[in-house]
Amino acid sequence: MGQAAISVVGLSKRFGSVTALHGVDFDVPAGTVFGLLGPNGAGKTTAIRILTTILRPSGGHAAVLGHDVVREAATVRRLIGLAGQYAAVDPNLTGRENLRLIGRLTQLPRARRRPRAAELLDRFDLAEAADRPVRTYSGGMRRRLDVAAALVPEPPVLFLDEPTTGLDPQSRTALWELIRELVRDGTTVLLTTQYLEEADRLATRVVVVNEGRIIADDTPAVLKARLGNTVIELGMGDEARAVRAASLIANRVGEPPEREGALLRLASRDGSRLLLDVLHSLEAGRLVPHTVTVRESSLDDVFLALTGRRTRDAGPAGAPAPGEASAPTGDSASAGSPAPTGGSAPVDDPASPGGPS
Repeated sequence: MGQAAISVVGLSKRFGSVTALHGVDFDVPAGTVFGLLGPNGAGKTTAIRILTTILRPSGGHAAVLGHDVVREAATVRRLIGLAGQYAAVDPNLTGRENLRLIGRLTQLPRARRRPRAAELLDRFDLAEAADRPVRTYSGGMRRRLDVAAALVPEPPVLFLDEPTTGLDPQSRTALWELIRELVRDGTTVLLTTQYLEEADRLATRVVVVNEGRIIADDTPAVLKARLGNTVIELGMGDEARAVRAASLIANRVGEPPEREGALLRLASRDGSRLLLDVLHSLEAGRLVPHTVTVRESSLDDVFLALTGRRTRDAGPAGAPAPGEASAPTGDSASAGSPAPTGGSAPVDDPASPGGPS
């Protein structure tokens, strides 16, 4: 494995009495896609904001390409690009004007600004719309422009915070291919997402975060293999039948299936044998499932098994943790504006000792 582009040791963050991150540790090898996964409020965006110098950690330390994110924040900002959850481009400017403005703000040499903007507009399939105001762009086009803006200064490390949330499947697939191209060219990408299919397709390695703690850390293939390569889902029609079916199956196979309302779910490394056992148990109890689905396991199944909920379920109170849902103005600075490239202190504690000068 290559040199770590990002190193995180014992990273924690508290907001008053709430701890958003509990001493997390991970390394991101250079030239890979690293997936930071979890539901709303898990701590993903808090981690991103610390790694991009927008927030100061409460404990632990982190480095990007060997530079401490607190003591060497100005240097870190020159090495990174960030596409946050909210649009960071000016809707009243054209796509071309936005990218040239980002070039100026990130101190790209004057002679490089026009050609760099043209390169990115072409690469992200925005050349035909380059001279239209961004307010006329579709959601997928605006998101591609956000990522392009983060790439204007040619950063070796790119942070993408839920880059495809709200996009249609076609736009999401197109952005996935652009991310693969970036990695082939040597860029390191740290990706946060609620869509585990996205991480499964893109990430070399994933860390699953829940309530500010890492609960799994491995390659997508290994995480799915631990659960079982095959998932069987039984639609029983109503909850009463599902409860009775779960009891019959548990008596036959030794453990109860997961149940969501009238749906039962089991995972196994030997799907054929499990399916036969399940159907025999239901036949003995004179229960016939309304639907039977057999499929490969997914990272979403892994997360459900680990936490008992889906990644896109809200937290107990239905709201994200502090630091997770920031106002648009907080993230709008992060995809190419002065915040990630300048030397100002992190927004949460500008007077703290030891911060960037």
